[in-house]
Amino acid sequence: MDFLDFSTYDIDTWTTFFKEHWLVLVIALIVLFLIVRIVKTVVKWAIVAAIVLGLVIYSGYSMDDLKEIGSKVTDSIKQEAINAMAGGAKDATFVTNADGTFTVKTSNVELTGEPGANEVAVSFRGASLGKWELDSTIQSLIDQAKQNG
Repeated sequence: MDFLDFSTYDIDTWTTFFKEHWLVLVIALIVLFLIVRIVKTVVKWAIVAAIVLGLVIYSGYSMDDLKEIGSKVTDSIKQEAINAMAGGAKDATFVTNADGTFTVKTSNVELTGEPGANEVAVSFRGASLGKWELDSTIQSLIDQAKQNG
């Protein structure tokens, strides 16, 4: 029953699962509400458990498969963001914020961080990609933005 251990799955895995199976999940949710309202016995909970288990088995994917798909999508977006950083460095702007942090903006990428820290918050086309460790690409974008003034 390892497929019922959901504690190690990240938000990307769940998002992918819900996007691919939203219609089945909505129908199952409606059926579950009907069963809970109509059936008044212990059998109700057996039916609910069977429907939930059926949904997990129906998905056709193991959670490991969904996790792998989520990782591939995340890696693809990160690579696209890195390419945008390299391509947009000539137009990058550097702003020192009132709280001591800095913001670097290009047409597609926004970096926010603290001077001297080894990570920055990255947004790509308005969507947050989380905190990334400083690497040569990010550092060169920051340096180029400072030079651009």
